[in-house]
Amino acid sequence: MRRDPIDDLAVNTIRILAADMVETAGSGHPGLPMGAAPMAYVLWTKVMKHNPANPQWLNRDRFVLSAGHGSALLYALLHLTGYDLPLDELRNFRQWGSRTPGHPEYRHTCGVETTTGPLGQGFANAVGMAIAEKYCAARMNRQDIAPIDYRVYILCSDGDLMEGISSEAASIAGHLRLQNLVCLYDDNSISIEGSTRLAFTENTTARFQAYGWNVLHVEDGNDLEAIEDALLEAKKENSGPTLIKVMTTIGYGSPHKQGKAEAHGAPLGPDELKLVKRHFGFPEDAFFSIPEAVRTHMGATVTKGKKLEASWSQLWDAYNNAHPDSAKEFADASLGTMPAGWQRQLSSFSTDKPLATRNASREILHALAGSLPFLIGGSADLAPSTGTAISDATDFSPDSYVGTNFRFGVREHAMGAILNGMALSGPIRPYGATFLVFADYMKPALRLSAIMQLPATFIFSHDSIAVGEDGPTHQPVEQLAMLRSIPGMTVIRPADANETRAAWSVALTRNGPVSLILSRQSLPVLDTSLYPVADGLPRGGYILADWGSPSGGGGKPVILIATGSEVHPALEAQEILEDHGVPTRVVSMPSVELFLQQSLEYRHEVLPPSIRRRVVIEAASPFGWHRFAGDEGSIIGVERFGASAPGNRVQEEFGFTATHIVEVARNLP
Repeated sequence: MRRDPIDDLAVNTIRILAADMVETAGSGHPGLPMGAAPMAYVLWTKVMKHNPANPQWLNRDRFVLSAGHGSALLYALLHLTGYDLPLDELRNFRQWGSRTPGHPEYRHTCGVETTTGPLGQGFANAVGMAIAEKYCAARMNRQDIAPIDYRVYILCSDGDLMEGISSEAASIAGHLRLQNLVCLYDDNSISIEGSTRLAFTENTTARFQAYGWNVLHVEDGNDLEAIEDALLEAKKENSGPTLIKVMTTIGYGSPHKQGKAEAHGAPLGPDELKLVKRHFGFPEDAFFSIPEAVRTHMGATVTKGKKLEASWSQLWDAYNNAHPDSAKEFADASLGTMPAGWQRQLSSFSTDKPLATRNASREILHALAGSLPFLIGGSADLAPSTGTAISDATDFSPDSYVGTNFRFGVREHAMGAILNGMALSGPIRPYGATFLVFADYMKPALRLSAIMQLPATFIFSHDSIAVGEDGPTHQPVEQLAMLRSIPGMTVIRPADANETRAAWSVALTRNGPVSLILSRQSLPVLDTSLYPVADGLPRGGYILADWGSPSGGGGKPVILIATGSEVHPALEAQEILEDHGVPTRVVSMPSVELFLQQSLEYRHEVLPPSIRRRVVIEAASPFGWHRFAGDEGSIIGVERFGASAPGNRVQEEFGFTATHIVEVARNLP
């Protein structure tokens, strides 16, 4: 038997710390930490490869607490194993300004790998992390030396596995045979409403086996030896990912609440907490009590981690000496440094023929593929339509983890969260594509990408009612307003191929997520010798075509503000209005977010406050545009769902023509 009394004392210390955090805060989730403490302890002290002295060590194993409501468990582990998380931060659990928020937050707390809480998101993030490891290992490792070799561990709950996103993510993980992915399933059979049998009676073992996962069972969640054996067996698995189903008791140690829903999401209460401490032999009236033996024992993780990293550093030095170009390429990409001259791959588009911005994006991706090896991605089964498959590249698959084309399948939600996991993994700048109307399926992942400020690019094609015959189910209306409402999300809707080129330059150099909104239909290409596209797009909004004389034409000047495909009828309308003596400026505003980040002086230069006659033109919900139209302006938008008809006819019926723009402009007060 390998059982040591210090192991039990350490596990119980984790339980008590978690319960103390929740009790002191007056809110939180004590049940999961108290039940899952044994498996977390074994993983963090006996199996997982990590260095608390350097949480960003490149070759560390990753731990994702997908059940983010159990954050007190993670904070206890971080503190006890020597990460930079002082005990005072545990005392300030869930308080303003603390480093121990209610759910784990990436970049906010040392050692937290991803922001979790919305159930299932962390599970899918971990799949993305495992994909990233496979890609980097396949690209970097050599037969004689392999510096990339880490695993990704998930701790998930019943609730995580009920969410649809976990089904999508688990399915693709099994398909890709990601043997570097291990999920500890905290199977405590309790949810907020009571027993999981109220709504969750499926055979999870059969389900995951059907996905292609290896499934192991630990019948007693307090059996440290069985947990360690299962984790070690999972490390030997080479056929696919592993789910370790651990039967636990929520709120273990609480005489009146263990095994009940009452232990899930509320403090145990002072009297019950005293009973818990008495049960485990801790001082009943003391809070945040850590036995010195436990502090010494778990603190040894620092020494162990330093040795692991030091050994790996020797390996990396040898790799750097043997393969300096590859090592530099990887190091630069990890720092977000773009290769010198990479933008020279992006030449201006010719005005010879119209081009859909989705097709312009495809040409740009093809041009960049060779020079940016860590720019990788794909689509949710829409590569031919979104232009995201590189024609001379291989697919990422179990037979070729070095492939750069990703086939996510019809799994938009998982795709978004997987992209986040890939972006969290160092050198990779991932992209994923689908139709704009399906951005709704991805909203939680998009929101978390913005919260974490990840360098992920979300490509949304088929951007308006111009989709045409597919009708209102596939014609986006409210999605642009939704995306723009996400703090930290940069939304760019280019007007043509050359604005698309500039948009990609922004996306690949921005520290945060970018949504590229692209057209299905072909659009005229703006002549860069006449229009300041390259300088204008990075500013979000710019003067595309100015008036001849705002004071000498006889009519009151007007400003037309347009995005995407609507820029072109706005230019046509300008010609008509100018011919009728109405001085007209056309402002292309592909990105509201970028425009609002410009100086007030610049914004007033583009949109002079004195000129209040303005028309905003966008084939989407007008929501949010009133700030630019003003009280005296007008908005030509879409305030109902679309219709099935040829795209040109739909645009005409909804008023996106030069004739209608002129009519609206001339009727302004």
